[in-house]
Amino acid sequence: MDFIDLRSDTVTKPTPAMREAMARAEVGDDVYGEDPEVKRLEARMAALFGHEAALFCASGTMTNQIAIKVHTRPGDEVICDEGAHIYRYEGGGTMANSGCSVKLIAGDHGRFSAMQVNEALNDPNNPHLPRTRLVSVENTTNRGGGSIWDLGAVAAIRALCTAHGLALHMDGARIFNALAVDGSTPLHWGRLTDSISICLSKGLGAPVGSVLTGSASFIHEARRVRKRMGGGMRQAGILAAAGLHALEHHVARLSEDHARAQRIGAALHRLPFTESVLPVTTNIVIATLGAGLTADGLVAALKQHGILISSIGPQSVRFVTHLDVDDAAIDQVENALRSITA
Repeated sequence: MDFIDLRSDTVTKPTPAMREAMARAEVGDDVYGEDPEVKRLEARMAALFGHEAALFCASGTMTNQIAIKVHTRPGDEVICDEGAHIYRYEGGGTMANSGCSVKLIAGDHGRFSAMQVNEALNDPNNPHLPRTRLVSVENTTNRGGGSIWDLGAVAAIRALCTAHGLALHMDGARIFNALAVDGSTPLHWGRLTDSISICLSKGLGAPVGSVLTGSASFIHEARRVRKRMGGGMRQAGILAAAGLHALEHHVARLSEDHARAQRIGAALHRLPFTESVLPVTTNIVIATLGAGLTADGLVAALKQHGILISSIGPQSVRFVTHLDVDDAAIDQVENALRSITA
């Protein structure tokens, strides 16, 4: 059976045109700084976001963890939302790799305010407390149902960080999804942040890779940390070529994924076993089910119809649209949901 896979936008396969671009890639040893495609990708991403330099890495987890390591020292503290990817889904990397504690904020669908950050700051003169060193925001928010950040809210956090000597990192795994909704530009976000992690393997549909952007000195140190983590990828231009192709051909179509996610959200709203659905802004749909049906139960029922989704809690499920899911597939999802009874 060919499944309609809505577990994540990481499951996409390279398109034929992307495979051709990968096959044509001019490659060299990236650890020696000699891979032309990697250098083109890094220069392109740095310019897009208005940062001085960029670093191509294997994954968004790696780019986030490198950023945390460079921005902090062991014993420091990182502020983020309680559902942040860097806290929930990176294997305890903030603590294991950087020796930092985490201060969690109860945000609004993954977003928080400058006032909440201010309340979370530790007194730098109190030796009993870790030194607050870094604030991390996630745009779009994964566990927040693909919600996007407001530029003004991040600008206020930026001002607070500047006043207190803190770094501001953005986990922009799905930043291009956010840009497709609010009309902001990469430069807007680059001006507000010290570093940004951008995934190529989610909505953009590349098979592997994320890029970390920041100042020249930040990226210089990030390259050292990448090496320490085993992230040197030698002839990585084959992968970088996929990312360059995605930037050229897969950004404009992200709004199609968002429209299909809206259809899933609307279908879930109409069902008797759905308790609530988070506002659908981009390509992620998160629903909470009522007492009559568990998340695992819905996952199993949809699998019988050839549809894969994720359970993210006892009563919560996630659907994620992407370039391998077309309108006909959404028709099947709607029909399958209507056929399920709690």
